[in-house]
Amino acid sequence: MMAKIFRAVVLGPPGSGKGTISARIAHSFGLQHLCSGDFLRENIAANTEAGILAKKYIQKNLLVPDNVMTYLVLPKLETMTKKSWVLDGFPRTVAQATALNNICDLDVVISLNVPFETLKERLSDRWIHPASGRVYNMEFNPPQVHGVDDISGEPLVQHDDDKPEVLVARLRHYKDIAKPVVDLYRAKGILHSFSGTETDKIWPYISSLLGTKIPA
Repeated sequence: MMAKIFRAVVLGPPGSGKGTISARIAHSFGLQHLCSGDFLRENIAANTEAGILAKKYIQKNLLVPDNVMTYLVLPKLETMTKKSWVLDGFPRTVAQATALNNICDLDVVISLNVPFETLKERLSDRWIHPASGRVYNMEFNPPQVHGVDDISGEPLVQHDDDKPEVLVARLRHYKDIAKPVVDLYRAKGILHSFSGTETDKIWPYISSLLGTKIPA
């Protein structure tokens, strides 16, 4: 008999560690880690119709709209009907959550609640190599040479989005659009919230929850 398919989503504001948590879940429980940011980058690199559309918004520093994001993410998920996965970065809005709901049932939704000050510190420590998209964090994974990409030797930049004044607006906006998504999954009875300032301290609680949920 085939083991039951298991699907999880990790929600959280920018800098909450949802990518790190999702990667740990995938590694520990044998799920495939899917990241909407990767789909975005792949489509932009491949110059697909959705990628070209998305790039226009990103270049203007705007959020990619729901219809473009669902156009990017859902076809990928539709090819994975027989696989178990953990998804991060999607759904970000109720419209995206509804679209996701129409193609699959989720087993667990994990919501990461990280204090505003912690998010601010993490994101202001974040520097990027624009050409490759490589991300460094001055505290967790600093470059070998300060301000320089390890591989190309080119200068790193700080995203306009990660500058303190923009950050406050970004996090507030996230909170506004995320609340209805969190409420939606809470009403379905599949939401589990975890709070803390350190990924390593939150992780054991997430791991023990999933240990009871994921079929061996």
